[in-house]
Amino acid sequence: MNAIVALCHFCELHGPRTLFCTEVLHSPLPQGAGSGDISGQNEQAEEEEGGIQMSSRIRSHSPAEGASADSSSPGPKKSDMCEASGCRSLAGGHPGYVSHDKETSIKYVSHQHPNHPQLFSIVRQACVRSLSCEVCPGREGPIFFGDEQHGFVFSHTFFIKDSLARGFQRWYSIITIMMDRIYLINSWPFLLGKIRGIIDELQGKALKVFEAEQYGCPQRAQRMNTAFTPFLHQRNGNAARSLTSLTNDENLWACLHTSFAWLLKACGSRLTEKLLEGAPTEDTLVQMEKLADLKEESEGWDGSEEEEKPSSQPDVVEGQELSKCSSETSLMPDCNSWNVAHRRLPVFRSLRHMRQVLGASAFRMLAWHVLMGNQVIWKARDTDLVQSAFDVLRTMLPVGCVRIIPYSDQYEEAYRCNFLGLSPHVQIPSHILSSEFAVLVEVRTATRSSLYPTLFDDEQSLNKYEFVVTSGSPVAADRVGPTILNKIEAALTNQNLSVDVVDQCLVCLKEEWMNKVKVLFKFTKVDSRPKEDTQKLLSILGAAEEDNVKLLKFWMTGLSKTYKSHLMSTVRSPTSSESRN
Repeated sequence: MNAIVALCHFCELHGPRTLFCTEVLHSPLPQGAGSGDISGQNEQAEEEEGGIQMSSRIRSHSPAEGASADSSSPGPKKSDMCEASGCRSLAGGHPGYVSHDKETSIKYVSHQHPNHPQLFSIVRQACVRSLSCEVCPGREGPIFFGDEQHGFVFSHTFFIKDSLARGFQRWYSIITIMMDRIYLINSWPFLLGKIRGIIDELQGKALKVFEAEQYGCPQRAQRMNTAFTPFLHQRNGNAARSLTSLTNDENLWACLHTSFAWLLKACGSRLTEKLLEGAPTEDTLVQMEKLADLKEESEGWDGSEEEEKPSSQPDVVEGQELSKCSSETSLMPDCNSWNVAHRRLPVFRSLRHMRQVLGASAFRMLAWHVLMGNQVIWKARDTDLVQSAFDVLRTMLPVGCVRIIPYSDQYEEAYRCNFLGLSPHVQIPSHILSSEFAVLVEVRTATRSSLYPTLFDDEQSLNKYEFVVTSGSPVAADRVGPTILNKIEAALTNQNLSVDVVDQCLVCLKEEWMNKVKVLFKFTKVDSRPKEDTQKLLSILGAAEEDNVKLLKFWMTGLSKTYKSHLMSTVRSPTSSESRN
């Protein structure tokens, strides 16, 4: 976690002062840092707290780390320091502490003050505010403050017992500073609990020392018997004692370093960033509605299916696939086992694959009919090939616009399905063959065995088939077509885009045009605007062309019931209430 944890003290001589702070170093330490360990203190201690293992050792400062005591150092002047080390944590020349996180190669470094001048200024300002103006009722407890320029601060003020202090107590605070406001606020419960634990431990140690000193020499009675002395003389003669003296713990700063380092490590590990998805897409809503409908139907069939025998030919349900084996495959013992045995037959793998097989002009005609909502009929013996074709073509449409019957022994009307697979012997009505609202793809045996000799490997090659695409309303080569079709073809012809990238392009294009559909639906069906206003809206949406208008009207049928009902209830309710008034 990119933050600084600091212990601050309010000195009666100098005001708020920073005693001890721990910061995070992501970059490697300068060369030579840590190599000059003080003799007698060069042992490495393996410390483990809260399941995190660190290697802590005393190290020496290098000039690059800002440990010099010259006038350019960001720390306070020597004249500002209390004589009895009340404003000092580490003795002069003390190298400080560093902990190495072996998992992340991050170093946690503790000094009395940050070495960087800008960080020193930020910590100094947070220290002053935490012990002066930014306090909670009772002057003891947590508080949050800060801004974008100087960072955000979680501060917890507290008192430490001191038998020699005015009021028998000293004022301290532990602050956590970081630039990420949301992260710090979300870490409030964690920081409050852990910092409160550190404070309780410090107060407990100080209370034992205070009680021992009071027992040996009660200060309250002594002060009452002492003659009046001027305030300034009393103040100068009552310099603050160090925190190690108040707690009688010589290893206090090493313990605080370990606690602060663990706090930074644990607080940074407990929260992780996750990608938050927005509102569910229309495809997701439609799929959820279909699953709910299927669940209701299955619950309704539970009682009846036990008494009634299942019909030999199931009904077609909108949005579901119905597979029927042809008369030639009926000789097989099981339709499913036939499909498994023929899984290795040639199939379409993607839209780009289909465009290469059919050819650019035939694919454009087929894709145009798919996007317009016209019925797409495939006649072939290979059911897997037909199924793969429908699986590829349906990716161009919203889920709510897809109605598939993968294979049938008889023609089905367009209102029941817009994707229909037929066996080769099925007769299609003549008015359908000549209709401009249907397209037929006939899969025939190729007259030449090397029709597509170099496109695909032997196992998945389609060179034994010939695909004939016909329609009563063929798409002219110079026809502009819907905008989304042109963008799809541009993505398919761009060889720099992989198949996965093209799939994501399709998702984005569908979402873009579904948003236009939603606007048009509200404008025409809910608000009932006049035709002139609708034309202006279509021009704004970039969909004023005839093919784009047809596409939007067809895609409007794919809107989820949830969206439609929500729009009706939120838009029409105020209008109806105003009409009643």
